[in-house]
Formats: sequence, structure tokens, C-alpha cells
Amino acid sequence: MKIGKIDFNNKRGVLLKNTIMLYILQFSTYILALAVAPYQSRVLGPEVYGGVLNASVAIIVYFQLIIDFGFLLSATEEVSRERANKGRLREIFSAVTLCKIGLALVSFVGLVVLCQLIPEWKQKETVLILTFIATFLNSLMPDYLYRGLEKMTAITIRTVLIKTFFAVAVFLFLRGPEDVWMIPALNIVGNGVALVCAYLHIVKKLDIQFAKVRVGTVFGELKQSSVFFFSRIATTAYTALNTVLLDIMSGSGAVTGYYTSADRLITVGKNGVSPIADSFYPYMAKNKDFKLVKKVLLILEPIIFVFCAVVFVFAEPFCVWFFGAEYGPTGDVLRAMLPVGVVILPSYILGFPTLTAMNLTKHANYSTVVGSCCQLIMLGVLFLTNHINMITLALSVSITETLILLYRIIIVVKYRHRMRKETDDGIAE
Repeated sequence: MKIGKIDFNNKRGVLLKNTIMLYILQFSTYILALAVAPYQSRVLGPEVYGGVLNASVAIIVYFQLIIDFGFLLSATEEVSRERANKGRLREIFSAVTLCKIGLALVSFVGLVVLCQLIPEWKQKETVLILTFIATFLNSLMPDYLYRGLEKMTAITIRTVLIKTFFAVAVFLFLRGPEDVWMIPALNIVGNGVALVCAYLHIVKKLDIQFAKVRVGTVFGELKQSSVFFFSRIATTAYTALNTVLLDIMSGSGAVTGYYTSADRLITVGKNGVSPIADSFYPYMAKNKDFKLVKKVLLILEPIIFVFCAVVFVFAEPFCVWFFGAEYGPTGDVLRAMLPVGVVILPSYILGFPTLTAMNLTKHANYSTVVGSCCQLIMLGVLFLTNHINMITLALSVSITETLILLYRIIIVVKYRHRMRKETDDGIAE
């Protein structure tokens, strides 16, 4: 298909199309959630919105990481490489699904036990369990298949429609703080229907069915994905961990509410640029188009910087307008987190998409490990000096994300000679 000067059948055209589809898919998950956030924050209030709903989401992130186990990166790359081999694609699909189900069972047992041991978790056990189920269903979505095959159009529209159901249902059924359980419950319905639709499409349209796989194949997928798993766990050490710590130590759900409200805005910004990196990943693995990386960064980064500068100036009135009159303190937290918005696009693109294309995937992982270690050191210092609060935690995240970007820039510059694309006969262009 060709529109104007854009040919959607060539390499860059396919990349653009999949980037657009990923943006639409992210919109269904994050922007629709952001659309209902002002209503949720006003109906629930800071105490329940932060101390129950958002704290539960932050806690379940850890279990989601265990279930996902880095398959979105490892399996995407494998599918992209084996796209012409239907038998191998069936093996990957079956093995990854079995891995996720097994990891989910172990995670669920762990969650139930922890809810009995931690008083703050016991108080929101119902919301935690419902959030876990919704997250598990979402984790079973075979996004890695569609990304690896570069066929994101196939599931995007129906997923958006199903996610829209959730947004509308929140406005219809959420009436007070006592209804907070409805939010993850509605997510369960939406994610469940989306999952069934995706699996039907995979079987009927892509001819990829569940296949009998050897135990060794399943463990092979786990082993291959483990390096990505540890990288993502390292990342979570400086993101969701802050919310969990604040929830336990602050003694105030309102403080957690201020922090998580700002964090939600930053997360939406991060997910606003992540489709670029997500679509770049399989594209760069195949094409090693480093000139396009430079062009994208030079065009988009100045726009992001100006936008973040405007938000910094008007942070407090914006948060009050968006979340409600009680959320004025969220503005200071948002200002402390804004450096994340500036550095996240180059960090994402210079991470797995660029470093994998340079055969330096390990450094993408090392960067997050180094960042998480620095974050843990900062948290230790803050704890020992009794300075843990929502502002210092927000600043620590900004420092950590900046350090990760600096690490990746140093590695890219150091090994820049690898960016010379080689022809089939091994002669550099």
C-alpha cells in the first residue's frame, strides 16, 4: 500500500506502520487509563486512589515482571528470526505460554502468602488479587508474535475497542471509595475478551496453534529470556519499589497518592515514546539502520524538551486541574520527575534497538543493573539519614534514568565503529 510518498510495503514503511499501530495499542492501555484518572482520583480521594489502587498496581508490577520474564524482548527477536518457519513459531508460542502460566501459578502463591505477612497488603488483599488476575490475562497477550512478525495492525483495532469498554464502564459503575475493587474487576473482563480475540486470530489467520513441546524447549525459552528478565527486574528496583516503600513507610495513603499521581503522568509519557523503541527493535535487528536512529532523535528530542519545560513551569496548576483540588502537592513531585521525560526517548532507542544491532545487547542489560544499583544506594542513604519522602524518591528516579542514558551513550560512542553497515560479502559500505 502506498499513500502519497510513503510506501508501506518497503522496510521503513513497515516500520512506520507498526510504530503507528503500537501507538494506537498503547493508547488503548495507557491513554484511556489516563482519561479516567481524573474521575478516579476525585471519586476515590488521595487515600484510596494512592494507598489502595495505585499502590496495588505498583506491587503487582513485580509479579508481572516474573510472569513476563523478558519474553517481550527475547521472543520478539526469535519470532523475527524464525518468521518463515511455521513449525518453529508454534513451538515458541506454546513454550512461552506454558512458561507464563507456570510462572503465574508460583507468583500467585507468593502473593497470597505475602498478603498474610504484611499488614499493609492484607488491608487491600482483594484489590491486589483482582489486579494480579487482570495483569496475568494481559501478560498472556502474544504481543511478541505480532511484533516479531511486524503485523501489529491485526490486533490493534479490536484491542482498542475492548479497552474502551473499560474506560466507559468506570464512569458508569464507580461511585465511591468502596467501589475501588471494580477497577481491576473491569480490567479482568476487558483483558479476558481481548485475549480470546487475539488467540482466535492467531489460530485462524496466522495458522499458529498450540503444539506439543518438550520440557527442554520450555526451559530453553526461560534460559534465553533470563538475561532480559534480570534487566527488567533491575529497572523495577528504581520504579515500582519507590511506591512500595512509600506506601509502607509514609503511614499516609494520601502521600502515596500524590507520588503515584505524578508517576502516572510520567509513565504515560514514557509509554508515549516506547512504541518507537518497540517497533525499532525488530527493525534494527534486521536492518541496522543507524542513520534513521540519529534522524529520529534529532527531530523528536527538541520537541520533548520544550514540552517538559512548559510542564515544569505549570506543574502545580496542571495537577490540580487534572486530578482535583486535593492534589496540589503532586506538582512538586512531577517537577522532580520531569528529567525522566527528557532522557527516556534516547535511553530507549540507544538501549536494546541500537545496542542489539551493534551486537552489544549485554550492555543494554548492564546499564539497567548499574542504574538500579545506584538507585538502591541512594535509597539506602535516604533511609539511614531519614530523608525518604515523595520528593527525594522522585529525584532519585530522575538521577537513575539519567545515569542509564549516560552509560548507553558512552558504550555507543566507544563502539561506534560497529555502526558501519556491512554488505553481504563483508565489505563496509
